Amino acid sequence: MKIYIRSASSISPQETFNNPLFLNELSEYPNNRLTCIEPDYNELIDPKLSRRMSRIIKMSVASALSCLKDAEITNPDAIITGTAYGCLEDSGIFLANMVEQDEEPITPTAFVQSTHNTIGAQIALLLKCNRYNNTFVSGGVSFENALLDATMLLMEKDTDNVLVGGMDEITDMSHTVLSRMGLYKRKPVPNRDLFKLNSKGTIGGEGAAFFLLAGTPSKNDIACIDALTTFYKPGDITETAQQVNSFLTAQSINCNDIDLLITGNNGDTRNDEIYVQLQQLLFGGIPTVSYKNLCGEYPTSTGFALWMGANVIKTNSIPAILNYKGTAQNKINKVLIYNHYQNTHHSLILISSC
Repeated sequence: MKIYIRSASSISPQETFNNPLFLNELSEYPNNRLTCIEPDYNELIDPKLSRRMSRIIKMSVASALSCLKDAEITNPDAIITGTAYGCLEDSGIFLANMVEQDEEPITPTAFVQSTHNTIGAQIALLLKCNRYNNTFVSGGVSFENALLDATMLLMEKDTDNVLVGGMDEITDMSHTVLSRMGLYKRKPVPNRDLFKLNSKGTIGGEGAAFFLLAGTPSKNDIACIDALTTFYKPGDITETAQQVNSFLTAQSINCNDIDLLITGNNGDTRNDEIYVQLQQLLFGGIPTVSYKNLCGEYPTSTGFALWMGANVIKTNSIPAILNYKGTAQNKINKVLIYNHYQNTHHSLILISSC
């Protein structure tokens, strides 16, 4: 069953929010941390409410409201979100307060707002939506599991549309901890040069992307989700290639039917070797782009990739800042997104023109 993307909205480290121009210019960052370009929330959210929201909640609410506005829907039939880290800023505030006050009783507000489902709940409260609401916290496939849940809901035909989002933020505390764990590069690396350096580590990122999905077509659809799947810790590159082939075979297509491949290269030699090997085994000659030099690495970055892929199909163009390899087709009908997070969580999303 095809799932139709009626609208898509993204707040990211690029000028993606309510921008009629599709990735026309690269926003450059001189270090190993990319932060979102945030809009004026007062134009989107009541300032009295916005003042009480953390940054990730404001980004998510703004993106969700913009997505619904573009789809001309005031209240969705379901709200599903995926996040690995939840509201990190509030979590950090709560933990800091515990330490500073020597574990004495403290105001619970930061704790209440730190839970992962706060984002989906806040959107529902603003919309007065008391329908199905679910949040997936599944590490590097949190967003993909939210998409799978939305797909099953639409296949059951109990809902006409579903609002789906993926979001994660980066804070000073999380960036410091993940840097110590070796996730990020030790020296500042401009995102423009991310794929030019042969070294360990990547650059941190964040973002919030929302999609209004429907089970029936309309004249306003921008793309279709044909299929998606996830797999966990493949043993070697052969098993990974088998997973990709099985996924494409189930859709009655092969690699040559893919007009564009979007990969999750992040500049870490340990991470990118898998993409290099797959390129040699399966995807030789297929136009390929990577996206994490635009948004950075974070567990739900495939939300940004899906937003990007849907807009590539909508505009039938590949922005120059993506530095794609290969010869682009005159008509981009099928786009395959392949990403893995630390070679643990792998995902494949196949989208096509409607």
